[in-house]
Amino acid sequence: MSYLPNPSLQITADHQIKFVEAPVHEPGKGEVLLHIKATGICGSDVHFWKTGRIGELIFKGDCIIGHEAAGVVLKCGEGVTHLQPGDRVAVEPGVPCENCFLCDDGRYNLCEDVAFAGVYPYPGTVQRYKVHPAKWLHKLPDNLSYLDGALLEPLSVTMRGIQVAQLELGRGVVICGAGPIGLIAATAARASGAHPIVVTDIDESRLRFAKEFVPTASTYQINPALDAQGNAKGIRALFGDNEYTAPDRVLECTGVESSICTAAYTARRGGLVVVIGVGKEIINNLPFMHLSLAEIDLKFINRYRDTWPRAIACMAAGFFDLKPLVSHKFPLERAQEALELCGDRQRPSIKVTIVDELEATI
Repeated sequence: MSYLPNPSLQITADHQIKFVEAPVHEPGKGEVLLHIKATGICGSDVHFWKTGRIGELIFKGDCIIGHEAAGVVLKCGEGVTHLQPGDRVAVEPGVPCENCFLCDDGRYNLCEDVAFAGVYPYPGTVQRYKVHPAKWLHKLPDNLSYLDGALLEPLSVTMRGIQVAQLELGRGVVICGAGPIGLIAATAARASGAHPIVVTDIDESRLRFAKEFVPTASTYQINPALDAQGNAKGIRALFGDNEYTAPDRVLECTGVESSICTAAYTARRGGLVVVIGVGKEIINNLPFMHLSLAEIDLKFINRYRDTWPRAIACMAAGFFDLKPLVSHKFPLERAQEALELCGDRQRPSIKVTIVDELEATI
């Protein structure tokens, strides 16, 4: 089998972007060689580029980025029986060690030795060819496109958040942030039966899109002239004027300190705030005593576990269509432009996706 060149998008430890050819590896035991057909750019990719780290995850050298991906199997390594060349698959990017106590307990998303695509030193999916363990690939049904497959990763993030928040029929929820994760959280919350739903953001245009994307949701534009308590009061007013109707679930999808504080004051006494967003390594200004006296639970999620089959089933059944979130598509050859667009706050975008429509072999 002969391959085309393998261009890849890499970022460096000193915050540079490189678009260079990468080697094409043969699949080993239990692995397959993929032709990556679509990769969504995530906010974490931009964060790694701009800052070089997310918490304890540090870029110490050049690394191919990307983890929201789908592709087609080109070649199977020894021992792979459930996949064959031509299969269309979604990539679950985290490969846990499967030997630690967390993996033994089924909490593989917390594995400290996870090899996560696009996080140094593990190569990501913004390249034409990638080797990946077959166990962590999921077949796509015929009615889901590669674009759908790439959106399964952020959907899995929000499904984990909804699971932790225990959303259910008639339970009201506030979703802080109308970026891709917040928007997916809103439509997934609606599919779960949660009601009413309020989406907040500081950007009016994003809120307009949120209303179009989830028409049954209400929106609240964060007022930067108000403090966290002031904005929380405005959000809670959309749920009525008493404690009984105040929201008892908040999904914080930005990771921004001021938004987490607003979320804390928005939840009613005895409520729950689930932080999905990625933020600064240290946050100093949480309203500790308010959370304590009101017995508001503050919980966090780390990626996802056991969500991919359910995410595929929901999307294939038509519970929601996430493709309207894709505001921009770039060919692989213009991957650097895609990342730069995502990192430019002056140029609005929602979900930027890199696609490769070429035939993978010659």
